[in-house]
Amino acid sequence: MELPGFAVWMFVCLYASVIGYPNGKVREACTSMVPCHGGSPQLSPEHTITVNGTEFKPGDNIEVHLSGPDFEGFFIQARDAERLDGPALGSFVLADRRHSQLLTCGRTKNSAVSHTSKVKKKDIKVYWVAPGDAPKHVQFLATVVKKYRIFWVKIPGPVVSQPDVLSPTPPLYATSEAMSTSHPISYISKPFSASSCGIMKFCIRNPTNCDPGSASCFFLSFQQEESSVFIEMSGPSEGYLAFAFSHDQWMGGDDAYLCVNEDHRVHVSTACLRERSHPLLDSENALEDVAWRFADGVLQCSFRRRIRLPAYQGRFNLDTSYYIFMADGEASEGGLIYKHRRQPLVTDGPYNVTGLPQDIGGSRAPRLIKAHGALMFVAWITMVSIGVIVARFFKPVWSHSFLLGKELWFQVHRMLMLTTVVLTSISFVLPFVYRGGWSHQAGFHPYLGCAVMALTIFQPLMAGFRPSRHAPRRQLFNWFHWSTGTTARILAVVTMFLGMDLPALDLPDPWDTYAMIGFVAWHVGTDVLLEIHSYCLVRKAEVIEDDRVQILQSLTSAEAEGRLFKQIVLTIYVCGNIVFLVAFLMAVNQV
Repeated sequence: MELPGFAVWMFVCLYASVIGYPNGKVREACTSMVPCHGGSPQLSPEHTITVNGTEFKPGDNIEVHLSGPDFEGFFIQARDAERLDGPALGSFVLADRRHSQLLTCGRTKNSAVSHTSKVKKKDIKVYWVAPGDAPKHVQFLATVVKKYRIFWVKIPGPVVSQPDVLSPTPPLYATSEAMSTSHPISYISKPFSASSCGIMKFCIRNPTNCDPGSASCFFLSFQQEESSVFIEMSGPSEGYLAFAFSHDQWMGGDDAYLCVNEDHRVHVSTACLRERSHPLLDSENALEDVAWRFADGVLQCSFRRRIRLPAYQGRFNLDTSYYIFMADGEASEGGLIYKHRRQPLVTDGPYNVTGLPQDIGGSRAPRLIKAHGALMFVAWITMVSIGVIVARFFKPVWSHSFLLGKELWFQVHRMLMLTTVVLTSISFVLPFVYRGGWSHQAGFHPYLGCAVMALTIFQPLMAGFRPSRHAPRRQLFNWFHWSTGTTARILAVVTMFLGMDLPALDLPDPWDTYAMIGFVAWHVGTDVLLEIHSYCLVRKAEVIEDDRVQILQSLTSAEAEGRLFKQIVLTIYVCGNIVFLVAFLMAVNQV
């Protein structure tokens, strides 16, 4: 079954909106002469078409010259001046094969000319050969692409006529597609207001309850007006802002809207999202009352669209609940947008923007990823660190205190380490549940995380086979136990360093890095302080007992004299760890 022509054209345009036409193979645009770049054509042409004569006879050659400021692409045709929506007429002959090439539009061979590459050019010269069945009046038309998103469609050229034929009255001009397909664009005079949020508007703000006029507030609002919805979007971005409606919390099959800043001029367009790929910009714009503003690094745009748009493929009905995404990123000079460098803002559930007005926030980190980060912080900032300090320095202090039949230091150490195993195991599973498998976009973080998980499981298994205190293999066990634990701690800290800046969590920079460096310094400083204290006690007692100086630097009996000092240091250390932990958990909760 043959697809309708319109559907084929729409498919080609959506595909070409991603790859463009850098090689000039634009046959798919033969009829409309519209490049499938998304956005709207410019209204006032900067380029002109000239010819070397005003009359022609069948078989004559007419020199056609396109010139103007630097441009990357072009598309030239000749059409019946009295029926500009008709097919291309006649054929062309090239004057410069380096910058121009012949195309076949319809059944007429060589009936159009286009560029061969994106190399900038100022003028193009070709020759048009009049066909035997030429109409009385022929007009030359040109589409010119200055940059990817800056282009003019059907720039009108001169009208040439056959001899003894009166000039067309009134003069014929080609009409730009922009005049027939786009809506007027106006300028926003001031920042948006959040005063009606939750009353008349459905609003999303990040940070929660922020002022849209501030330079750090991402704002998105929807206000129903009869059969349409008026939408406002603003945020700190010099590239682009975008939002999308989605049936789930994953990119793919979504209805997207983009405001792209290009040379301080903002283009507003609709697009479809296909998995994790570049948005497919629509060739037709369903938006009305488009307005924009870019000032002090804050990008604003507003527009209106109907609640239901059955004629526009890919546009969702706005009377249904959806997850709502909001993203920002950089854009190139030609209007090409780059992947957002951080996780998009996502609502915590599906919402109907035409339903009850609400004023909600959003999160750039999914709940499962937040829980993953929080559990890892609890395990490795508090449990492991305190457990290591207790085992290393508190054996003589708590050796005569017992809990459930075992020495107190050993029970505290074992309890903290087993808790670490449980928390790490739970945390390890959460990203796989969220992603549905392995993440190939997280760099070294998942690989190091797997190594940490393996060492975390191996450590208590090895402890289960611990030899007795005076067994010959006890010293070998001590070495393995210490080296495995130390390796796991170092890898865990490195893994957390890498994970904090991943898009799925992305704690605020550079605060997160400084805080983690502070924690490492805090732990190392405490460790060094207690080591110095132990050394001083040994020197003071002047006792050297080789059988007690083990690889793990077991404390001698003389060190018990520093019990009070160690307890004070441990108390301060635990309090400091809790401060670091609370700071990290608050940061995780805010993203």
